[in-house]
Amino acid sequence: MRERTIASHFVRAALRGGERQGLDCAPLLRQAGIQAALLDEPRARIAPEQFTHLLQLLWTSLDDEYLGLGRLRSRRGTFAMMCHAIIHSRTLDKALARGALFYGLFPEAPGIRLSREGDWVRLSVEDARLWDPDHFLVESLLVIWHRLASWLIGQRIRLEQTSFRYAEPSHASEYALLFPGHRCFCADSSSLLFHARYLAMPLLQDERTLKQFLQHSPADLLARPDSGDSLSGQIRRLLGRDCRHWPDLDGVARQLHMSPPTLRRHLREEGSSFQELKDQLRRDLAIFQLGRDELSIQVIAEQLGFSEPSAFHRAFKKWTGLTPGAYRAQEH
Repeated sequence: MRERTIASHFVRAALRGGERQGLDCAPLLRQAGIQAALLDEPRARIAPEQFTHLLQLLWTSLDDEYLGLGRLRSRRGTFAMMCHAIIHSRTLDKALARGALFYGLFPEAPGIRLSREGDWVRLSVEDARLWDPDHFLVESLLVIWHRLASWLIGQRIRLEQTSFRYAEPSHASEYALLFPGHRCFCADSSSLLFHARYLAMPLLQDERTLKQFLQHSPADLLARPDSGDSLSGQIRRLLGRDCRHWPDLDGVARQLHMSPPTLRRHLREEGSSFQELKDQLRRDLAIFQLGRDELSIQVIAEQLGFSEPSAFHRAFKKWTGLTPGAYRAQEH
């Protein structure tokens, strides 16, 4: 759903390298339509379009696709040139190997490494040479390589596991959208694990489709979280936008052809619950609607299934740290 929203943590993390380089980020935030005051509220969230715009502005201002978080710059156009270098590969195996070789030509670049583990393949990002205190660049690279590989073969690559070299952060609940599947912290490497069968698949893209793909990438790959075939993503799609007529857990379980206890167990394994999914979807829908002036706050409250505006105000402040009125004012 395009109404998914981005936690303010990722905005702060994206700005960190630019600030370290002495860049005045305030004008960039204004151009992206992001109020600087939102960054002081840990629970605040922004629209994906705003985040995409901010990333593009940062890349342009710094001339660095690593956003100031690497030891050396990766000049704008490097990612596009890598894509042109791999697009004529016959299989995904060849494309990923060529992409890893391409970035290996640059000194101090974070290394991309492919290794086989029986029926599985691990794509690792070597981050020891980064200045990346929030792990924003390494997480971005994992997301970009996963989604690029999926785009190349025309199907979503199912992740068996995503590993991180660092401890679980306080915003770990956001990772379900970025890295569907099992997640492991304090691991030996930051990496993606997926079935090796994908490597033999032919590339379904060409120069023509690549041109369109590069118009918004890699910023768009990062700014539009995609829960893929995770159970959480399926439930969000089943619930839809009309909160007043949402099915209960038993109804959702029937549509997914499983028992309610099984549904609850699978959601626990994904680190979520049915109530948490409904709250997150309500929150994202509320932020999406408040960013548009067509509807009054009272009408939005009714559409979200709140019996009275005051209940909506309390819930929204709990979600974002701001009242609906204050949030709408910040957006303008």
